[in-house]
Parts: sequence; C-alpha cells; structure tokens
Amino acid sequence: MSAQILIVEDEEDIARLIARTLEKESFEPLIATSLSEAQKIISQKLPALIILDLMLPDGDGLELCKSLRFREEKGIPVIILTAKGEEVDRILGFEMGADDYIVKPFSPRELALRVKAILRRSQTPPSSVLKFGELEIFPEHMEVRVAGKPVKLTRTEFNLLLTLAQAQGKVLSRETLLDKVWGYTFEGYARTVDTHVRRLRKKLGSAARYIETVWGIGYRFRN
Repeated sequence: MSAQILIVEDEEDIARLIARTLEKESFEPLIATSLSEAQKIISQKLPALIILDLMLPDGDGLELCKSLRFREEKGIPVIILTAKGEEVDRILGFEMGADDYIVKPFSPRELALRVKAILRRSQTPPSSVLKFGELEIFPEHMEVRVAGKPVKLTRTEFNLLLTLAQAQGKVLSRETLLDKVWGYTFEGYARTVDTHVRRLRKKLGSAARYIETVWGIGYRFRN
C-alpha cells in the first residue's frame, strides 16, 4: 500500500502539481485547501507526511504544525512549502516542529526527493540505548532524557542528535549532516543545520555541551 501524503494548499494549480509529482513516485496524495479540512482528514486517517502551506484562508499553517507537536500525531513529518522565505520565517517554522522548509517557487523534483528522504530516515531501524553522563538517547522510541527528564524533540532534531552521537567524536561537516539527516545536499541549505543545532542545544540544556562547533567545518559530539 502506497504512503498517503497530505497536501495542505489552497492554490489549486500548485496542489495539483504536487499531487501529480507524488503520484509519479507511487505516493497517494490527499488534498486539503484549508486548516479545518486538513484537521478533519488527519482525524480520520493519519498521513505518512504533510506538505503544508502557511498562508491559508482560515488561518496560519503554523498553527497546524504547532498542534501536531503536542498531540499523538506529532510523529507525522511536516514539510513547509510557502512563499515566506525570510530567515525569521524559516526559523519560526523549525521552532514549530517542521522537518523541512521549502520556499516557492519550488522544484517538483526536489520536493519529491525531500519527501522520500524524510520517509526513508523515519524508517531507520532501532539500535542500542546510548548513554553519555546525564544524556540518554533511546533510538527505538525516539526518546531523549537529560538527568532522567524527557526532552521533547522533533523527528529531525532527534535524528541530528543521534547522527552526531553515533559518529563517535568524528567531525561532521554541514554538508555531511544534510546528507545523513535530511537526505540531500543542496547548495545554500547548510544554514538549515545551524538552525537545528541551535534549537537542539537550547532544548538539551546542560547536555548541550556534548555538541561542539568546529569552526569552518561543522560539528562533533564530545563526551
């Protein structure tokens, strides 16, 4: 059975273009033209991934993104697809729990590649629990604890932390992290890594010290 992808987009031409692109990749697209319609679909069937516009007729798409973070559906990956391309918009999107952020006009081929990359990494097989002092990482449950207290991370934040931890002290460039965590290496998206690392450190609190910046190169995990 093909994975269902929910497209939340009020512009018909764009929604149809995305749907055709996904169908060519053997996905089953579902289309919602408003937040209320999207919420109704999600309540009936959980899609494998959501492609979300921000400017919708009945509100801001970020509200949907935010609500998914605090409900049982928070495991659904979200790609924001919008005309809002300022850095502050990108950062806010990631803060609200988006897994990826694409600015219109966009390449359908690139969108399809990112959808496949996100779904592929969400199926990564579990491995043993990793412990570094007060920091514990549970790959099987996508759970992180600091000093015994759970830390709420998005799927992408968790995969970023796990990738760094499993590198065993090796320095990983931003390009390498893009490839391993996001599944692509498009020029100009290296700052996406910086944004996620910054937010990840904030959430980890005292355990943020494990993620070290190697200036001019990237990051490494130190225990």
